[in-house]
Amino acid sequence: MSDIVEKYKVVSFTHSILNDKGQIEEKNDVPMEYVHGADQRVFPLVIEAMEGAKVGETKEIILEPLDGFGVYDENKTYHDKLENVPPEYHKVGAEASFKSEEGQELKMKVVSVENGEVFLDGNHPFAGKTMTFKITVKAIRDATEEEANTGLVDESVSVKTANKVVH
Repeated sequence: MSDIVEKYKVVSFTHSILNDKGQIEEKNDVPMEYVHGADQRVFPLVIEAMEGAKVGETKEIILEPLDGFGVYDENKTYHDKLENVPPEYHKVGAEASFKSEEGQELKMKVVSVENGEVFLDGNHPFAGKTMTFKITVKAIRDATEEEANTGLVDESVSVKTANKVVH
């Protein structure tokens, strides 16, 4: 068993996401897990930077919009007068789902209600921004065959119960 991050290892990590001024935008001290090299939901630059990391090591990965959360798309926004919008969407944080003619779903969130108008945004909150991921490896274990095939961590085989904990 290897104690470094490599393909088909389940990596347990904590993280912070910082904006371009170094301020924390998101922080998670509860370890999360992913299957290294098999989980398609992980940004490629994060996979690349984590390769070879060891338990306890911290990596910082700078993600430009195209490498991370995407560019800000004005086509994913909507604004209208309050009287034209149902009352359940008159408060910040309310969420709405829309379907395109092609059947694609877009989830939008009310981000402002002011001057008699409501503004909804379907972009990721970090879209168009350069963000820094600060990731600390907490544990590494071998992925099960199913995890390696699907790229999804089996929650019943946590790092703590796998008997393959790397300290």
